[in-house]
Amino acid sequence: MYAIIETGGKQVKVEEGQSIYVEKLDGEAGEEVTFDNVLFVGGDSAKAGTPYVDGASVTGKIDRNGKGRKITVFKYKPKKNYKRKQGHRQPYTKVTIDKINA
Repeated sequence: MYAIIETGGKQVKVEEGQSIYVEKLDGEAGEEVTFDNVLFVGGDSAKAGTPYVDGASVTGKIDRNGKGRKITVFKYKPKKNYKRKQGHRQPYTKVTIDKINA
C-alpha cells in the first residue's frame, strides 16, 4: 500500500517503513507527525481525492531536523563592478512513515 501526500508545497509518494526528507516541520526528534493532505491511496483498492481523500491520513515519526548542503548564489553585472556572493542551506526534516490510514 502506498499514498501520495502533500507537504511543504510538494507531493511525495510514501510507503510504510520508508524514510523521506520534507520541508522543515515544527517538532523535535522522536515526535509523532500526521499528514492529513492525502491526495491518493493505492494498493488493493485505489482511492483518489478531489483534491484530498476523505478520512485518510499518514502518520510518521520525526527522525531529525537538519540543513541541506550549501549552495552558492552569485549575482553579477558585467562591466559595472557589481558582485554579490551569498550561501544558502535549506532546512529539512527526516520522517519515517509508520502507518497509512485509509
